[in-house]
Amino acid sequence: MSEAAARVKINRLLEKAGWRFFAEDGKPANVQLEPSVTLNISELGDDFENVQKGFIDFLLLDENGSPFIVLEAKSEDKNPLVGKEQARRYARSQNCRFVILSNGSQHYYWDLDHGNPNPITTFPTPDSASARRKFVPNPQALIDEKVGDDYIVLTQMSNYANQAAWQNESEREDFIKKLPFLRPYQLKAIHALQRAVKGGRDRFLFEMATGTGKTLTAAAVIKLFLRTKNARRVLFLVDRLELEQQAIKAFKKLLRDDCHTFIYKQNRKDWQHADIVVTTVQSLQVDNKYRRLFSPTDFDLVISDEAHRSISGNARAVFDYFVGYKLGLTATPRDYLKNFDEVDATIHDPRAVERRLLRDTYRTFGCESGEPTFRYSLLDGVREGYLINPTVVDARTDVTTQILSDEGFVAAFTDVEGEEREEAYRKRDFEKRFYAEATNQVFCKVFLENALRDPVSREIGKSIVFAVSQNHAAKLVQILNEIADKMYPGKYQSDFAVQVTSQVADAQQFTVNFANNNLLGWTKFLGGYRSSKARVCVTVGMMTTGYDCTDVLNIGLFRPIFSPTDFVQIKGRGTRRHDFRQELVGENLKRDFPESDETKKSAFKLFDFFANCEYFETEFNYDEVLKLPQGRGSGEGNGGDNGPIRRDGYEYLGEDILSTIEEETIGPRGMKVDRMLFERFGETVRGDAAIAAAVENGEWERVLDHVNREVFDKPEDYYNLDKLRRAVDADRRLTLREILEKIFDLIPEFKSKGDLLEEEFAKFLADYEPEEASAIPAMRSYFEAYLTSDRIRAIIDEKQYAELATEPALSLATFSAVPEKYRRLIPDYIRDYVSLNRFAPYP
Repeated sequence: MSEAAARVKINRLLEKAGWRFFAEDGKPANVQLEPSVTLNISELGDDFENVQKGFIDFLLLDENGSPFIVLEAKSEDKNPLVGKEQARRYARSQNCRFVILSNGSQHYYWDLDHGNPNPITTFPTPDSASARRKFVPNPQALIDEKVGDDYIVLTQMSNYANQAAWQNESEREDFIKKLPFLRPYQLKAIHALQRAVKGGRDRFLFEMATGTGKTLTAAAVIKLFLRTKNARRVLFLVDRLELEQQAIKAFKKLLRDDCHTFIYKQNRKDWQHADIVVTTVQSLQVDNKYRRLFSPTDFDLVISDEAHRSISGNARAVFDYFVGYKLGLTATPRDYLKNFDEVDATIHDPRAVERRLLRDTYRTFGCESGEPTFRYSLLDGVREGYLINPTVVDARTDVTTQILSDEGFVAAFTDVEGEEREEAYRKRDFEKRFYAEATNQVFCKVFLENALRDPVSREIGKSIVFAVSQNHAAKLVQILNEIADKMYPGKYQSDFAVQVTSQVADAQQFTVNFANNNLLGWTKFLGGYRSSKARVCVTVGMMTTGYDCTDVLNIGLFRPIFSPTDFVQIKGRGTRRHDFRQELVGENLKRDFPESDETKKSAFKLFDFFANCEYFETEFNYDEVLKLPQGRGSGEGNGGDNGPIRRDGYEYLGEDILSTIEEETIGPRGMKVDRMLFERFGETVRGDAAIAAAVENGEWERVLDHVNREVFDKPEDYYNLDKLRRAVDADRRLTLREILEKIFDLIPEFKSKGDLLEEEFAKFLADYEPEEASAIPAMRSYFEAYLTSDRIRAIIDEKQYAELATEPALSLATFSAVPEKYRRLIPDYIRDYVSLNRFAPYP
């Protein structure tokens, strides 16, 4: 039956991609089968490959009815690559340049004139394949292209060498500063890529420290591929909305005369006319939108910005979906985990997760050895004068010191029943299970009293503070503004510190205004100095990855950090150099502040209240250790300065905790009521402007939070997730996000458990490309059983394999048929990349 199953899947994939077995809507059929082969599976028989001419082939035709693509089909228990040479001969005989090799589960797309077969998860559409045929890449041209430091400058000002400012040596230095000349290490990165192409590589990884100009380097790579005609269209993937805006702005500025750059969501109907398409990977993930809206051959170069994030988890499937050249950009060094002992780690250790993520990143870009195509570290940047190392301020209060200890901070309190109790809080508990008002006061006081000052206005230097949660951020903003009002009476009207989190309206614009020095206006300290009036942005995660604000002088870690990637990114916000004179307006004021080292950024402070630097074993010394004001004891309840203030009642921690005690008999009438409730819920959320706008921007954290707080469990309709799930006829547990996606027409229907399983298994096959094709049916059964059965997971995780003898979900014989290495890889893959909750049944 594996032969018939393979044929059924291939037929469906062809039809889904828009190929026609029969004439439809006035269009002729464009799939031609071998003679003696019918579409009726029952007529194929058990020996379906042994037909006339040997094997079943599909010949795909172009718009003129001429041979176009040869599709070589193999049975499911055979690796499709075994038909490679046969397909090549057949394609050459038909004058076809393209080949698809498939066994129904694994598929390869092959341009016979350029390179090797590339794994794909869907088939190309007729239109995309036709456009691809017109594309004739020339790798040698890419290798031979001369790339100098003026490669991007020539795009913007081709005659720059004839300008008077260039020819006059006294003006040349200032003239150069205004143009995007490539730095020496950026040139080395481009040349390293050219050497890699010469060596036959088509995947590359640039590991470049934060602040070293990855976007400018990427622009040069894009120009290189487009100019040499080795790419028709480039896809630039980011993982945050603010990075999407940042990238589009940069490319339009750097490549304005060479390229048309679109943001996908703003140009859904005419994105094909762009040279560069910028989008968040999350927007393509919704209902596997990338598979529905794009063909694997639509982009010839895919660049993953902050690759460690934008290809993590299931996002990697988006990146791997497209054929062609792939470039990853990352600021997270592999060496950051060099002191980490993988043997002693557990899945609960965040460094273990990070190590696996970094390992997968290197493997995805063909750098299994751990050596990227090009590397430029923070230490390289500091040594060559492009970056700045932090001054680490290791500041710990009594409470945080105890929290960091093995015993934790032990607090005594009286519970709601009047009983005296003690409870220990550790690093992970800060602001999650308790908060200490006095501790937050100390954080803010020490931060403001010791922060670096702006060298021109002498006010507190621009700063970013990272909080635990949105509520924590709100409290810190209040405290910082109160202290600032006392330190600088009349200078601020509660606009010294600003909360920049997803719950705050226009938060994304706040980040832009802060970088552009006009957040809530200009400073009141010095007229004619265009520096932001708001001096501190308090955020949780919005200003971590890729945020470019060069004049930041202080970074506050008011939270424990467990992710090395997050730590590297946060620290990197301060490493860029800056000349503060550029914000001065007027020649008289500029004369008052002549150019000197004093007006240039030469340091930044990293305030670390939770020993994060020590946790990650950085190579930086603690240049400054502060003695903090002592509290008056831990106290009990709310009595002591450093004692935790207990929250009364139940604290909402997420939708999975919510439940209802209502009983409701579900009959035909009840189901109708539920459906009506579902429709009313749809009308409610569609009519909420805040929800609709957030959905449009892909801000799902804000959407889910708003629905949970403002729509669920209200007396008018008493909507809740449990009722909505019951109103939908699904064979699995739907998430709130899926329900909202259906309401906003982002998905046509809810996928069944079987559909999801096929998608996840296809991603796994595309990622690992198992050579043991005959074992794929057993691997699928193993994949499904481990994913959907708690019992099977327990047996496998505890290595009690003998118990499979009595398990119908996975027999011992099927388990034994799975190659040994995949018995371990499949559970690891599912734990890392697949949400078990989506496959849970819902009665």
